[in-house]
Amino acid sequence: MVTATMSADKSTSSTSQAVAIATTSSSSSTTANSQDESKTTAVAAAATAGLDRTASQQQQKTNNSGAVSKQQPRTQSAANLLVPPTLAFTAQAHPAVLTAPAPQDSPNYLTYKKMEALIGRMQNEENGVPVRTVKTFMTKIPSIFTGTDLITWMMKNMDVDDQEALHVAHLMAAYGYLFPIDDHCLSVKNDNTFYRFQTPYFWPSNCWEPENTDYAVYLWKRTMQHKARLELADYEAEYLARLQKLFSRKWEFIDMQADAQNKADKKRDKLERKVLDSQERAFWDVHRPMPGCVNTTELDIKKVCRSQGRPTSSSGACQHSGPLRKLVNRSVDELRHEIELLKLRLDRRIIKISKVAEALINYSLQYAEYDPFFTVPEATNPWITDSLDFWEQEKAPKDVPLRRVKRWAFSLQELLQDPVGREQFIKFLDKEFSGENLRFWEAVRDLKTLPRRQVEQQVKFIWDEYMADEAPCPVNVDSKSLEITKKNFKERPDQWCYDVAAVTNIFQAPHAHVYHLMKTDSYSRYLRSDMYKDFLNNSKKKASVKGIRSIVSFTGRKDPQAV
Repeated sequence: MVTATMSADKSTSSTSQAVAIATTSSSSSTTANSQDESKTTAVAAAATAGLDRTASQQQQKTNNSGAVSKQQPRTQSAANLLVPPTLAFTAQAHPAVLTAPAPQDSPNYLTYKKMEALIGRMQNEENGVPVRTVKTFMTKIPSIFTGTDLITWMMKNMDVDDQEALHVAHLMAAYGYLFPIDDHCLSVKNDNTFYRFQTPYFWPSNCWEPENTDYAVYLWKRTMQHKARLELADYEAEYLARLQKLFSRKWEFIDMQADAQNKADKKRDKLERKVLDSQERAFWDVHRPMPGCVNTTELDIKKVCRSQGRPTSSSGACQHSGPLRKLVNRSVDELRHEIELLKLRLDRRIIKISKVAEALINYSLQYAEYDPFFTVPEATNPWITDSLDFWEQEKAPKDVPLRRVKRWAFSLQELLQDPVGREQFIKFLDKEFSGENLRFWEAVRDLKTLPRRQVEQQVKFIWDEYMADEAPCPVNVDSKSLEITKKNFKERPDQWCYDVAAVTNIFQAPHAHVYHLMKTDSYSRYLRSDMYKDFLNNSKKKASVKGIRSIVSFTGRKDPQAV
């Protein structure tokens, strides 16, 4: 019997390593004919160790692989896992793939626990989903249930209709708690399709993070077995080809690990191998889904940040100054104080509701012309029709519609978002010898999206071009903003300057100052300039000509009947 142990040290190929080590430890009590086989598995274990750790550490783990190590508090035997009676034999066959972080650290921990509680009710021997072994003409299919049985049980025990039950079952299959035995697409149908429960060892609550080397071993092992039910799908074959190219120098180790797993699988019962193969396939269908399927292992960054907590200052508010102030978690008294302040703000509003309503109404009326729900656009929507006139019209800078030019007068942001409007505005600024303001503002804006390796070079370029003492295109900033930027540039010439509970750009002060100057001075003068008025009048003339052409046909051809 293979003894599976869960190692606390993360390994790129720990699945095959655990099988190889366990086979090595068990082969010491076999006959002399099996000693050559144990040597082969020991070589595979040593090959795995060569990928991640020194040979001496691996030798120590190999010597102690017969029992659970006392130095590893998180080590546990796979035989201790709570598995359903129909799958009890699988507990001894699943070695550790990876050592994952604590389940409580996952933002989906509560969701997993709710699903697992429901799975526990489904696997109840008396009142659960009926799990049975189906006999066919030549073979037996062990430990399965149909989609109809699953939906019927959920409608009976969960007080839901068939559509709701089907939706819940589909979500549970997407997370890998149950799976179809003959399909890579993890979904549930209300028919006689066969499904199987996943062993608790492979549940997502264990926070698995398998790597590409583990996936390469799994795919290569299936290729070596030459069985029809283990044949690779098209996307798996393509993935294996990419992995072979990626791990070309390590492929000898991967081959030995896959060979060691194959030899260990041959010692198992035939029905046991079928269940284990399907459960391992379902595990990889969750973590390496087929094209077109949703990857449920991806975490929402917002949920991760909320689950880890957000540090704040000792005063209970975000501080933008005082870098020496220590950040601590807020106490109960501070939270109560903040609640009282928020209640006072609710009682005493900063702005009147009438003013807010008036501003909202004015905004809605202003943009109603540009909302296709209220005003039919000139060109049809290319997303719901086959016409591309809308995109073609946007590409042509000469034929700018009148409604688009009017939108430039809404705000500076609307003007800069339009490529044609931005081009017209930069021409106006160049005439007034202030075009460097817009170029500086755009350079700082683009700085935030540059790759890390280009940031330092671009920061130096912006400083030398716009803010140095002998800059060729100096921008007009106040002395205070210049001093702040100069200090940040000398201390940390990178993309971001970290302050207490806030992240600010090292050019933030002059960046905001220049934008304020353009908004209050240059932008208002541009709207009053002849340049904008002429462009607006030309758009009006083009619109009127288009209206006439829709009525009168301009042609030099005479009607032959009029002669």
